Amino acid sequence: MSAIDRSHALVPVSAPSQPITGKPASGTAAILLIWLAAAAPMAVLAWVVAPRLIAPGDPLPGLVFWQLMVAGMAWQGVLSVIVLRLEGVPFRPAALARRLWLATPTWRGRPAIAAFLLVPAFAALGFVGDDAASAWFQGTALGQTLVSHTPAFAFIEHLATPDARGRWDILVLALVSSLFNYGLGEALLFHGVLLPRMEKAWGRWAWLGNGVLFTAYHVHKFWIMPGLLISCLCYSLPAQIFRSSWLAVLIHAVEGVVLIVAVLAVILGAAV
Repeated sequence: MSAIDRSHALVPVSAPSQPITGKPASGTAAILLIWLAAAAPMAVLAWVVAPRLIAPGDPLPGLVFWQLMVAGMAWQGVLSVIVLRLEGVPFRPAALARRLWLATPTWRGRPAIAAFLLVPAFAALGFVGDDAASAWFQGTALGQTLVSHTPAFAFIEHLATPDARGRWDILVLALVSSLFNYGLGEALLFHGVLLPRMEKAWGRWAWLGNGVLFTAYHVHKFWIMPGLLISCLCYSLPAQIFRSSWLAVLIHAVEGVVLIVAVLAVILGAAV
């Protein structure tokens, strides 16, 4: 982050009540630099570090991969703190809530609690859309090539083996992963830190830019990356419309509930 021009690129982001103004190219440059600081470590951990740490004959090599991905998401929490510090945001609850859009959804300046009722619809749209898009992409020549070149340890479904039965440490890993995936890592950086900054730089199209960058960040899941775009847009669109990152967090976290249920089924032997 030392390459960021503190005096110009990382100016404080306006509170929700302030008008959105134009932003010079350095605003976009700062956003892309923050994105790179999040995405690059995930690529290195997934495709450089993981193959070197996985022991030959490990019956559950995917656990090493997963642990490294959790480390990468934890780094995003640290990165978020660095960005907020550089912006000069006071680390007080009220100031952080304003900056990160951790507020009740609003519509035309009025509270819109009913927006939370949209969470199941957007979560379902994300799941169905991702599945359809991923199925289409993996049916293409490029998709088949990417899948064929993906190491087996990267597929989380390969953890559903008899070797995982009774391994409660996997549940602990899933819970820690969920903490940084849907709370203090990805969600904090992309929907709390970046989305409001993107709105200042890109205006009404910030949700689209956020969804595209969040999709492109998933270099550790490159074989399904195109299919992730729909769910990534399902996080950012309602968050910007209602100016509340809680909506993105909750929609994203539905995935975590499915993950925990699946992990429990594997541990108990129901899915093996």
